[in-house]
Amino acid sequence: MSSPLTTASPAKNTAPQLRTPRKKHTPGRPRRSKLLTVLTSLVVLYTVFPLIWLVINSTKTQKGLADSSGLWFAHDFALWDNIHDTFTYHDGQFLRWLLNTVLYVVLGAGGATLLAVLGGYALAKFDFPGKKGVFATVIGAVAVPGTALAVPTFLMFSKMGLTDTPWAVIIPSLVSPFGLYLMWVFATEAIPTELLEAARIDGAGEVRTFFTVALPLLAPGIVTVLLFTTVATWNNYFLPLIMLKDADWYPLTLGLGVWNSQAETIGGDVIYNLVITGSLLTILPLIAAFLFLQKYWQSGLAAGSVKE
Repeated sequence: MSSPLTTASPAKNTAPQLRTPRKKHTPGRPRRSKLLTVLTSLVVLYTVFPLIWLVINSTKTQKGLADSSGLWFAHDFALWDNIHDTFTYHDGQFLRWLLNTVLYVVLGAGGATLLAVLGGYALAKFDFPGKKGVFATVIGAVAVPGTALAVPTFLMFSKMGLTDTPWAVIIPSLVSPFGLYLMWVFATEAIPTELLEAARIDGAGEVRTFFTVALPLLAPGIVTVLLFTTVATWNNYFLPLIMLKDADWYPLTLGLGVWNSQAETIGGDVIYNLVITGSLLTILPLIAAFLFLQKYWQSGLAAGSVKE
């Protein structure tokens, strides 16, 4: 009698099963994220709150400033009247200060950016005796605050007879140690040495190599330095304060300070709504400059962050 046939059981799949890796849960991560969000929100509020206050109160008349809350609009909207009064007060004194500030920025900040670009490129791509000494000097100059040099600069300019002239503000603004250091570091990473050597082998001189090869690569860094020097020159207060006596050469910062002092004086003919509106008009060009050059500035800060 034959034994019954047994059917072979199918072979089991012994291949290892792939599992989706689970993300490790860090217990303190949600709490830290919430804390960072709260701190960031506080910093943003601290930064934006004065601007909001300035915008709201620039729409009020002198009576509206006294009768309404500082954090809300008054019944009468007087922004356009305040702007008109600001530009026409004292035979257009505010407009004269605005043009002076533009002059100081174009010559001072523009010249400082040009010198920083030329000096940073030379220090980054050329070797010469004393380069380490120049580096130490630049770092030391960055560490020295500008206010510490204001009095020696005033004494030097007074001996040369340049005080109470626009040159007393423009010439010191041409020196930007931080801009020079920034362009030095940026040019070192942004311009490959091989690219410069290839241009020289093709017969290009140093001037042509700089303008056709190096300068386009330095564009993000140039915009970054230009923004820093523009803000520093536009907001400069202490240097014009000790250098200038003639109100016709005042920048906006110093002129608005004079208006504010007159508004606080009993019997002064300057009213606070002109000071507030003038302050708002003063910061608008800086905001426009940052918004217009934002993409170049961000690319300049991010240059070199990706390593191949």
